[in-house]
Amino acid sequence: MANSNQYEPGRDLLSPNRNFAPITSEIDEQGILMVGGCKLSCLAERYGTPLYVLDEATIRAACKSYKESLEKYYPGRSLALYASKANSSLAISSLMASEGLGLDAVSEGELITALKGGVPSNQIVLHGNNKSDQELLLAYKNGVKIVIDNQHDIDRLTQIVPSGSRPAELMLRFTPGIECHTHEYIRTGHLDSKFGFDPDQLESALKQLKKIDCARLSGLHAHIGSQIFELEPHKDLTGVMVDALALARQLGHPIEDLNIGGGLGIRYVEADDPPSIEDWVKVISNGVKEACELKKLDLPRLMCEPGRSLVANAGLTLYKIGSRKNIPGVRTYVSVDGGMSDNPRPITYQSCYSACLVDRPLDPVKEKITIAGKHCESGDVLLKDLSLPYSRRGDVLAVFGTGAYNSSMGSNYNRIPRPAAVIVNNGQSDLVQRREQPEDLLQYDVIPDHLIELG
Repeated sequence: MANSNQYEPGRDLLSPNRNFAPITSEIDEQGILMVGGCKLSCLAERYGTPLYVLDEATIRAACKSYKESLEKYYPGRSLALYASKANSSLAISSLMASEGLGLDAVSEGELITALKGGVPSNQIVLHGNNKSDQELLLAYKNGVKIVIDNQHDIDRLTQIVPSGSRPAELMLRFTPGIECHTHEYIRTGHLDSKFGFDPDQLESALKQLKKIDCARLSGLHAHIGSQIFELEPHKDLTGVMVDALALARQLGHPIEDLNIGGGLGIRYVEADDPPSIEDWVKVISNGVKEACELKKLDLPRLMCEPGRSLVANAGLTLYKIGSRKNIPGVRTYVSVDGGMSDNPRPITYQSCYSACLVDRPLDPVKEKITIAGKHCESGDVLLKDLSLPYSRRGDVLAVFGTGAYNSSMGSNYNRIPRPAAVIVNNGQSDLVQRREQPEDLLQYDVIPDHLIELG
């Protein structure tokens, strides 16, 4: 998990995914790191640590880049959807809605959060490879488009939608058979995937749906993975999807939407070099446009589902440094007051990050250390071989790029409460998630009567 030790403010204001820090990052006259006009050390003091910090300006800049790029390069209608599994909250849902984005939900919880956060129901899609009847019914009642992932979805909908009622608005997901160079666990577009109909099942599924009165199939969906730095796989995907579009329309389905998924990568460390949002949108827009022209098809509404590239680089996590263990000739461990419960990605995906001391980001490097979490797990290591100025107990460490898949994948391992989260903008900080307290973790515990009697 090698990582950059040199702090550098955001360099690409138009495509935040190409920076490892928020675009409002700056160092004040005292040499202290600020984001969104707020001193990070002051945020740590006010709200406690660990603390998730989200920069509103960075999120809005990413949203605008997707919207404006789609308007620039795609001549038809378009809609960017936020893949909310990256980081789901009422505040983020509200922010996305204010920027005109739709939202992709994958559970009842994410769907309720989107609806209560103000996202219009007709701009929400519900994904999932094993949707419950309750999730399907909630989506149907609210007019949310349901992404059909498999035969199970079709079978359940025929039981759930009342006879004679309006049909459910559907989108069909299929696996396009395209490989991309990313981590095995986040490849979803190749043939050996739990998601979507296989290509040889596509025609039969389309024919079956045409016979079902409770279903109106108006969209197609595919997704080839995430944290992708290559543009060619997405160009290939557009051709495969337009072929499917032609087949579906030929079979009588009024396909209006073509959802290309997401997957654009971000910069976690200095060596990462992802494409810009504009370049990614240009590739998918031109790909769909050219394929439709070749087949003489009317342009569908082009949809995409960015998640990580909208919020990851807007986020950072603040920790306070605690204990230190030096193993001569081997390694020096410096522990922080969080770890795998607030960021499970290093132990799960061997993910790399960048970090700095917020009050001394430009001080000369003095040592190479490994940042360990506080959990009772040898693998609870956040950053290996991090070069920093000499750190002391109580120093605040910022780990960048944690706006996606940190809060949403967090846990209460070792019964450690989840961190608070704040959003910063123009010198103001606002709480968007309260910090859990140890007593909160007991609220769903139940002691059976016979154990009480034994006690």
